[in-house]
Amino acid sequence: MRQVPQSEPERHVLGAGALETLRTYRYARVQRLLRENDCAALLLANPINVRYTTDFRNMTVWLLHNIGRYCLVPAEGRAVLFEYANRNCFDHVPPLPAIGEVRPVTAHSFFDAGDKAEATSHRWAAEIREIVHRWTGLTRQRLAVDRADLRGVDALRREGFQLVEGQRLMELARAVKSEEEITCMRAALRAADSGIQRMRDALRPGVSEIELWAELHHANIVLGGEWIETRLLSSGPRTNPWFQEASDRRIEAGDLVSFDTDMVGPYGYCADVSRTFLCGDGPARAEQRSLYALAVEQVEHNTALLAPGLSFRDYTARAWSIPARFEPQNYGCIAHGVGMVDEWPAIYCDLTDPLLQEGIFVPGMTVCVESYIGEVGGAEGVKLEQQVRVTEQGHEVLSNFPLEPKLV
Repeated sequence: MRQVPQSEPERHVLGAGALETLRTYRYARVQRLLRENDCAALLLANPINVRYTTDFRNMTVWLLHNIGRYCLVPAEGRAVLFEYANRNCFDHVPPLPAIGEVRPVTAHSFFDAGDKAEATSHRWAAEIREIVHRWTGLTRQRLAVDRADLRGVDALRREGFQLVEGQRLMELARAVKSEEEITCMRAALRAADSGIQRMRDALRPGVSEIELWAELHHANIVLGGEWIETRLLSSGPRTNPWFQEASDRRIEAGDLVSFDTDMVGPYGYCADVSRTFLCGDGPARAEQRSLYALAVEQVEHNTALLAPGLSFRDYTARAWSIPARFEPQNYGCIAHGVGMVDEWPAIYCDLTDPLLQEGIFVPGMTVCVESYIGEVGGAEGVKLEQQVRVTEQGHEVLSNFPLEPKLV
């Protein structure tokens, strides 16, 4: 892993021209995949997919669990955005090149419509049908859908649509980043660096896990970021097993502190970086240094493998072999895609895994290389993760925050 000096992150890094190029690139990738899959249109309800396709966002986290926005994207032409039914929300939609029309949402969830949800879903699907028919003139079309409830699926099929898995198309579209997307990702990672440094500076015996975690949130918001997907920070005995969220536990001198940023930063791009610190001024114990060295070895070995043309299967076959005593608590995947959030592919540890995915690394893909080292019943564990770009020549490590000197 590289160790580089920290620099103050920039609040804004894309000029108007670069932002226009970014939007054009993303919209074109989505429409190309629609045409390649013989789909007349794509109905998006996942707000992250709507953001990728149109670059519009508002109340994103709320919309992850409420029907307040959806977007209909044709294989050719401009999209129709359906925005939260409060008329005031229409004023928040800026002129964006992908959006040709804005309409009010027809929300048919039980929260919104109660006992009228069934009838409302019919009106919702009929409006979708009317727009797609206007675009194509055809009576039966293939419609890609990224997310819908059972009532919505039934209503769309009653309107004659053949439904296609839209999340697959969006994952494939989002997998290969443009130079402008990489610039956005670098901005998110610089914001994460600032937050991680705030955490490092605040780490002292007696501080609580949640107090430490708040430092990352502070930096992200101040520097133009958006939200953090998890609360994965643990200390001392809570570092083993992994996936324990921050608590009110007071961190003690000599504790390991492990965390995963899972941070959606500036421009909506993810900084997904894990580090492990040592609290206090004393030296690390031999066991702590051993765990840390193994995690570094795993991440560095698996990062070095990344190159264009390598298949996911071959990557798994050539990946670092975790010692048997740590295998039961292995992280689960050795790498995964990353963009606006965690994305396709998930690359698993074992060639016999029934979910093993097929595909190859290509230039422009960005992935996170994962490691968790901690044995069942062990005192502590170490989490490390690097964010990496696949290039024409091989790869570039994008996450720059240094390793913990007392553990190296």
